[in-house]
Amino acid sequence: MGFAGESNPKWRATTILSIRKDGEVFVVGDGQVSFGDMRLKPNAKKVRVIDNGRVITGFAGATADCLTLMERLETRLEQRPGQLMRACVEMAKGWRTDKYLRHLSAMLVVVDKDVSLTLTGNGDVVEPHDGVIGIGSGGAYAVAAARALMDTDLSAKEVAVKAMTIAADMCVYTNHEFVVEGFTKEDIAKSAEAQE
Repeated sequence: MGFAGESNPKWRATTILSIRKDGEVFVVGDGQVSFGDMRLKPNAKKVRVIDNGRVITGFAGATADCLTLMERLETRLEQRPGQLMRACVEMAKGWRTDKYLRHLSAMLVVVDKDVSLTLTGNGDVVEPHDGVIGIGSGGAYAVAAARALMDTDLSAKEVAVKAMTIAADMCVYTNHEFVVEGFTKEDIAKSAEAQE
């Protein structure tokens, strides 16, 4: 028998949700890390702001693999300032062709003021059609809840938090210890003024 009564225990962690609505974008992640049927940590921080505050990332998968990919993304962003899509595509190409990276088990949600993307372990870069991205153990629950809330009067942040709350209520690998990062309309307007 393995750890916590399982013969083959698996690391399970995280729900990450991104909502882009009405000129704002928010990324929410829970804090739970589980191994088999045991909760190891309730407050892991899986949503981070990188690239001098211009990009928000959220990750699901093996933590070391996710952090490795985020470091590589930061390097690409330094080479391609302000070009998130291009940096992600270049990183995904490397992910597919590099022997070391091919074995990493991770998914990333990456957003800036203009674009929201999912980077998968297969080297895919996917932009959602509706501004909603969900990854991780409770990703499908969070996406379903968010899509049901998108046509309400709730703000992007409110949709994100409410949908994550629903996901946390349903998914045993997701908790209510949320980290929320985002770009409001004011943040985006300030960024545009600074570039002029």
